[in-house]
Amino acid sequence: MHAYLETERLTLRRFTPADVELLVELDSDPEVMRFLTGQPTPRDEIENVVLPEILKVYAEHPQLGTFKAESAAGFVGWFGLQPTADPKVAGVGYRLLKAAWGKGYATEGTKALIAHAFSLGMEQVVADTMAVNHRSRAVMRRSGLRFLKIYHEYFDDPLPGTEFGEVLYGVDRATWEAGRHG
Repeated sequence: MHAYLETERLTLRRFTPADVELLVELDSDPEVMRFLTGQPTPRDEIENVVLPEILKVYAEHPQLGTFKAESAAGFVGWFGLQPTADPKVAGVGYRLLKAAWGKGYATEGTKALIAHAFSLGMEQVVADTMAVNHRSRAVMRRSGLRFLKIYHEYFDDPLPGTEFGEVLYGVDRATWEAGRHG
Protein backbone atom coordinates (compact mmCIF):
# COMPACT_ATOMS: atom_id res chain seq x y z
CA MET A 1 0.00 0.00 0.00
CA HIS A 2 1.31 3.46 -0.88
CA ALA A 3 2.39 5.89 1.80
CA TYR A 4 0.03 8.61 2.97
CA LEU A 5 2.92 10.70 4.24
CA GLU A 6 6.65 10.23 4.81
CA THR A 7 9.04 12.00 7.15
CA GLU A 8 12.75 11.52 7.67
CA ARG A 9 12.16 8.45 9.87
CA LEU A 10 8.47 7.58 9.57
CA THR A 11 6.12 6.27 6.93
CA LEU A 12 2.40 6.77 7.49
CA ARG A 13 -0.05 4.46 5.74
CA ARG A 14 -3.72 3.69 6.00
CA PHE A 15 -4.70 0.90 8.34
CA THR A 16 -6.30 -2.19 6.81
CA PRO A 17 -8.44 -4.93 8.39
CA ALA A 18 -5.24 -7.01 8.62
CA ASP A 19 -3.78 -4.54 11.16
CA VAL A 20 -5.92 -5.63 14.12
CA GLU A 21 -2.92 -7.13 15.95
CA LEU A 22 -0.99 -3.85 15.76
CA LEU A 23 -3.86 -1.94 17.34
CA VAL A 24 -4.35 -4.63 20.00
CA GLU A 25 -0.66 -4.46 20.89
CA LEU A 26 -0.75 -0.66 21.13
CA ASP A 27 -3.97 -0.38 23.11
CA SER A 28 -3.08 -3.25 25.45
CA ASP A 29 -0.39 -1.27 27.27
CA PRO A 30 -1.86 0.41 30.38
CA GLU A 31 0.82 3.13 30.21
CA VAL A 32 -0.13 4.00 26.63
CA MET A 33 -3.79 4.16 27.65
CA ARG A 34 -3.22 6.00 30.95
CA PHE A 35 -4.61 9.38 29.83
CA LEU A 36 -7.15 7.94 27.39
CA THR A 37 -9.25 5.26 29.03
CA GLY A 38 -7.01 4.28 31.91
CA GLN A 39 -7.10 0.65 30.84
CA PRO A 40 -6.38 -1.60 27.86
CA THR A 41 -8.91 -1.67 25.04
CA PRO A 42 -10.51 -5.12 24.69
CA ARG A 43 -9.72 -6.97 21.45
CA ASP A 44 -13.40 -7.25 20.50
CA GLU A 45 -13.77 -3.48 20.82
CA ILE A 46 -10.79 -2.94 18.51
CA GLU A 47 -12.17 -5.44 15.98
CA ASN A 48 -15.80 -4.28 16.11
CA VAL A 49 -15.59 -0.56 16.93
CA VAL A 50 -12.12 1.01 16.74
CA LEU A 51 -10.88 -0.39 13.42
CA PRO A 52 -14.25 -0.05 11.63
CA GLU A 53 -14.38 3.63 12.72
CA ILE A 54 -10.85 4.19 11.38
CA LEU A 55 -11.82 2.63 8.03
CA LYS A 56 -15.08 4.62 7.91
CA VAL A 57 -13.20 7.94 8.14
CA TYR A 58 -11.12 6.97 5.07
CA ALA A 59 -14.33 6.43 3.10
CA GLU A 60 -15.98 9.66 4.26
CA HIS A 61 -12.88 11.92 4.30
CA PRO A 62 -10.32 10.39 1.89
CA GLN A 63 -7.53 12.83 2.77
CA LEU A 64 -7.92 12.46 6.54
CA GLY A 65 -7.86 9.65 9.08
CA THR A 66 -5.74 7.60 11.46
CA PHE A 67 -2.53 6.30 9.93
CA LYS A 68 -0.23 3.45 10.87
CA ALA A 69 3.26 4.80 11.60
CA GLU A 70 6.31 2.71 10.82
CA SER A 71 10.00 3.38 11.28
CA ALA A 72 12.82 1.32 9.78
CA ALA A 73 12.39 -1.00 12.79
CA GLY A 74 8.63 -1.51 12.22
CA PHE A 75 5.35 -0.37 13.74
CA VAL A 76 5.66 2.49 16.25
CA GLY A 77 2.02 3.58 16.64
CA TRP A 78 -0.37 5.85 14.81
CA PHE A 79 -0.92 9.49 13.90
CA GLY A 80 -4.27 10.99 13.08
CA LEU A 81 -5.52 13.95 11.11
CA GLN A 82 -9.21 13.98 11.93
CA PRO A 83 -12.20 15.90 10.59
CA THR A 84 -13.98 18.27 12.98
CA ALA A 85 -17.35 20.03 12.87
CA ASP A 86 -15.63 22.81 10.90
CA PRO A 87 -14.40 21.56 7.49
CA LYS A 88 -11.49 24.04 7.63
CA VAL A 89 -10.23 22.71 10.99
CA ALA A 90 -8.50 19.36 11.48
CA GLY A 91 -7.66 17.63 14.73
CA VAL A 92 -4.23 16.06 15.08
CA GLY A 93 -3.42 13.19 17.41
CA TYR A 94 -0.97 10.39 18.04
CA ARG A 95 -0.53 7.19 20.01
CA LEU A 96 2.83 5.45 20.18
CA LEU A 97 4.12 2.19 21.59
CA LYS A 98 5.98 2.78 24.83
CA ALA A 99 9.18 1.53 23.14
CA ALA A 100 8.88 4.49 20.73
CA TRP A 101 8.54 7.15 23.45
CA GLY A 102 11.32 9.69 23.90
CA LYS A 103 12.73 9.29 20.39
CA GLY A 104 11.16 12.36 18.79
CA TYR A 105 8.70 10.38 16.68
CA ALA A 106 5.63 12.11 18.15
CA THR A 107 6.94 15.58 17.34
CA GLU A 108 8.23 14.53 13.90
CA GLY A 109 4.94 12.96 12.86
CA THR A 110 2.80 15.72 14.32
CA LYS A 111 4.75 18.49 12.57
CA ALA A 112 4.44 16.63 9.28
CA LEU A 113 0.68 16.19 9.71
CA ILE A 114 0.20 19.86 10.61
CA ALA A 115 2.08 20.94 7.47
CA HIS A 116 0.08 18.42 5.45
CA ALA A 117 -3.21 19.73 6.86
CA PHE A 118 -2.37 23.21 5.64
CA SER A 119 -1.40 21.83 2.22
CA LEU A 120 -4.91 20.30 2.10
CA GLY A 121 -6.44 23.75 2.62
CA MET A 122 -7.14 23.63 6.35
CA GLU A 123 -7.11 26.96 8.16
CA GLN A 124 -6.44 25.62 11.66
CA VAL A 125 -5.13 22.46 13.32
CA VAL A 126 -6.06 21.62 16.91
CA ALA A 127 -5.17 18.95 19.48
CA ASP A 128 -6.35 18.20 22.98
CA THR A 129 -5.31 16.12 25.97
CA MET A 130 -5.76 15.94 29.71
CA ALA A 131 -4.14 18.92 31.44
CA VAL A 132 -2.04 16.49 33.50
CA ASN A 133 -0.59 14.77 30.41
CA HIS A 134 2.60 16.81 30.41
CA ARG A 135 4.45 14.65 27.86
CA SER A 136 1.71 15.09 25.27
CA ARG A 137 1.49 18.81 25.98
CA ALA A 138 5.25 19.06 25.40
CA VAL A 139 4.85 17.30 22.04
CA MET A 140 2.13 19.78 21.09
CA ARG A 141 4.36 22.75 21.96
CA ARG A 142 7.40 21.31 20.13
CA SER A 143 5.20 20.67 17.11
CA GLY A 144 4.22 24.34 16.82
CA LEU A 145 0.82 24.17 18.50
CA ARG A 146 0.00 26.82 21.09
CA PHE A 147 -2.15 26.62 24.20
CA LEU A 148 -5.66 27.94 23.49
CA LYS A 149 -7.76 27.06 26.52
CA ILE A 150 -8.55 24.72 29.36
CA TYR A 151 -12.01 23.20 29.58
CA HIS A 152 -13.84 20.67 31.69
CA GLU A 153 -15.91 17.72 30.56
CA TYR A 154 -18.12 15.47 32.62
CA PHE A 155 -17.22 11.78 32.78
CA ASP A 156 -19.25 9.05 34.49
CA ASP A 157 -16.04 7.34 35.62
CA PRO A 158 -13.33 10.03 35.50
CA LEU A 159 -9.65 9.17 35.28
CA PRO A 160 -7.26 10.50 37.92
CA GLY A 161 -6.36 14.05 36.92
CA THR A 162 -9.68 14.77 35.21
CA GLU A 163 -10.40 17.40 37.83
CA PHE A 164 -7.64 19.56 36.28
CA GLY A 165 -9.47 19.63 32.96
CA GLU A 166 -8.63 19.14 29.33
CA VAL A 167 -6.40 21.47 27.33
CA LEU A 168 -6.82 22.59 23.74
CA TYR A 169 -3.83 23.53 21.62
CA GLY A 170 -3.87 24.84 18.08
CA VAL A 171 -2.24 26.79 15.31
CA ASP A 172 -3.71 28.68 12.39
CA ARG A 173 -2.27 28.74 8.90
CA ALA A 174 -0.80 32.27 9.12
CA THR A 175 0.98 31.57 12.42
CA TRP A 176 2.33 28.25 11.12
CA GLU A 177 3.61 29.80 7.91
CA ALA A 178 5.17 32.74 9.77
CA GLY A 179 6.99 30.30 12.06
CA ARG A 180 8.23 28.14 9.17
CA HIS A 181 7.60 24.94 11.12
CA GLY A 182 7.15 22.80 8.04
